[in-house]
Amino acid sequence: MASTMMVLDPVAPLQHAARTQTVLDGLAGKTVGFIDNAKPNFQYLVDELAELLVSKYKVAAVIKHRKSGQVPVDEAVLKDYEERCDAVITGSGD
Repeated sequence: MASTMMVLDPVAPLQHAARTQTVLDGLAGKTVGFIDNAKPNFQYLVDELAELLVSKYKVAAVIKHRKSGQVPVDEAVLKDYEERCDAVITGSGD
């Protein structure tokens, strides 16, 4: 008796071309961007991290963007972050 099995691949297709990654020599004088995916409490984590990055690691600027849940970040935001930021942190809270 032959049987078949369906295997589903849970990996979503890429929506954007891969971006170049760079290793930073430090954070002093750099601009760090945060992309908030609208999970509860992430904004509090971002605020605390931003304060720490500026006070302890001498980050020059912090940029924040809050996106809408499961919707991908708009390409214009990605382009802006690519031009302005030295590092970008995405994340979630709860």
